[in-house]
Amino acid sequence: MTQRQNLLNLNQADLSEFFAKLGEKPFRTKQLMKWIYKDHVFDFDQMLNLSKKLRETLSEVACIDFPEVVSKNHALDGVVKWVIDTGGDNNIETVYIPEKDRGTLCISSQVGCALACTFCSTGYQGFNRNLSTAEIMAQVLIANLHLKSSGKRISNVVFMGMGEPMLNEEAVYSACDLLLDDLAFGLSRRKVTISSSGVVPALLRMSERVPVSLAISLHAPTDELRDVLVPINKKYPIKELMKACDVYLNAGKQERHILFEYVMLKDINDSNEHAQQLAKLLKGVSAKVNLIPFNSFPQSDYQVSSARTIEKFQNVLFSQGIRTMTRRTRGEDVDAACGQLAGKIKDKTKRSDARRN
Repeated sequence: MTQRQNLLNLNQADLSEFFAKLGEKPFRTKQLMKWIYKDHVFDFDQMLNLSKKLRETLSEVACIDFPEVVSKNHALDGVVKWVIDTGGDNNIETVYIPEKDRGTLCISSQVGCALACTFCSTGYQGFNRNLSTAEIMAQVLIANLHLKSSGKRISNVVFMGMGEPMLNEEAVYSACDLLLDDLAFGLSRRKVTISSSGVVPALLRMSERVPVSLAISLHAPTDELRDVLVPINKKYPIKELMKACDVYLNAGKQERHILFEYVMLKDINDSNEHAQQLAKLLKGVSAKVNLIPFNSFPQSDYQVSSARTIEKFQNVLFSQGIRTMTRRTRGEDVDAACGQLAGKIKDKTKRSDARRN
């Protein structure tokens, strides 16, 4: 039996091609996308403006399938974390962060992560596989369905959950198409952000493929330190990364900026010298720095920098004309803060076994 096509895997162009192969007119794409993304109807039999014959055909060759939600956790500060079953003894995590003027959904792109950044809980869990476009979009739809009943909304989507988005390019790009598409979620390009640890070839392709915002997980101003904290730096050192950032900033007609993320680790990367080095690295770059207080997890030996140290670090950047903000820790009581997402991963890299031994 031929496997049915999960329509959540298809962006507008792919869905139009799908209907064309069924001998249907292009307007069917708009009808179906409205049912899914606007009306949240996932049963073909209830899509009454589709012909009976088409509904029967869709039931045979297609589906709109969601992974199961294992648990939903509410933090005291309003953050919501969903644990989602992706099969094969694997779970991913998705987090909603409410603010006064916006609601940000942090989504995952992989089951685990292969990059092994030393300060990140996801990296300690190992890696299993990439998520499909359907599994990425399901996270947004699951959150939407929950928030709809409470009068909250998703205004921003960030690929800052589990995984390295630039190692799952096609699924992430297709998901971005849907997030920006007026027939789906209709978010502006500035409201969708891909965060990458620096997969340089993919960043160069991304510059032309999707016009969304870019965040770079930098975390160190020198190759010597970044090689330890973000091991992919050994393959794509800072000089190459900054060249890719320049390509991104100059691609397209609209003005672009980059958010550089920098986790604050006590006595590791938080000295005055580190701040001066970072200011020198980013001089003249259209960028903002997001200082992130380290969020602890059981396997880590790192500690968070003191509030005073973070303030002094920030002031050095300010004095050099670098726009800087300090991220407020959210959702820590349900392990939903930055760097704490772990899920449940059947590690194919065996990295987690090696650490235990």
